[in-house]
Amino acid sequence: MGHTMALLVLIFIFLLQSEAGISEKYFYNRPGDDVILPCDSVSSSDTCSSVYWLFNRQQSHSILEVERGNVVMNSAQAARVRLDSNCSLLISNITAEDAGVYNCRQGKTSHVESSVFLNILTISPSPPDADQQRDDDVTLRCSLLKYRDLSLCEKNRIRWVDETEAELPGIQNDSVHHTVCVSVLKVKRHSGDNKKYTCQFVDERNSVMIQTDFTPFITDALYIINAAVVEVVVLVVLVVLVVVTVVLIKCRKRTKVTEGGRKPIHHSDEPEVNLTYITVSHDNQRASPERRVKQEENVTYSTIKTL
Repeated sequence: MGHTMALLVLIFIFLLQSEAGISEKYFYNRPGDDVILPCDSVSSSDTCSSVYWLFNRQQSHSILEVERGNVVMNSAQAARVRLDSNCSLLISNITAEDAGVYNCRQGKTSHVESSVFLNILTISPSPPDADQQRDDDVTLRCSLLKYRDLSLCEKNRIRWVDETEAELPGIQNDSVHHTVCVSVLKVKRHSGDNKKYTCQFVDERNSVMIQTDFTPFITDALYIINAAVVEVVVLVVLVVLVVVTVVLIKCRKRTKVTEGGRKPIHHSDEPEVNLTYITVSHDNQRASPERRVKQEENVTYSTIKTL
């Protein structure tokens, strides 16, 4: 009886939406993605100056994101939201808090609107601050954040597989509220383990809608290696800088001493030499000037005295 009533309610809502001209689309993304949410209620001849975008995380509360084609600046998403030429809503670097339904309207009171349901799949160790260096069991938590609606988290819609695509025995939590579907997986962690754990959300036909990976061991190993390499490089650079600085200081001191008191160098093992130079001119003083010029000769004699 309960399932029949729920089915009738869904059919009734679908008929109301069809009469009111409401279109629905479902998006599945991961944190950090950039998304483009189309506004199907705007025709090609319309402008975005009359477009409104409203965001609902819960049924009881609506947040105005775009008003008359302009981003509302006091919105928490304002820094990551903009409108393109087709009036589509562009959200960059989405987070888990962005999950919900986005309604686009041509005019604030228009009954014609398009709804885009943004579902976000996350995966993390539980608790998030668990020590990933310890060799023990770890619990992985996979969550599909969505809009609070009448649909529950159906069984076997979230599944776990390893790096070989072999399915793992995850446990789905049925006690959570309607805005999130959760499945947990306990795995054994070993040092040097290169396993990869993948969480998938599948549709009724078992086709994968979205998936996300978790590789804590590879990530941690690479982080440790990279940190060690950086430390070694920094240490080598510091040593080189110290050596170069010391060498430059010593060279500068030697240069100053040489320039300040430069003295002639005398080797004690070399004999001292005294040189005397005499110039003797043989000139016939009685000869005529012309002849004296021709006969003029200068002879230089030197005397070397060795001690």
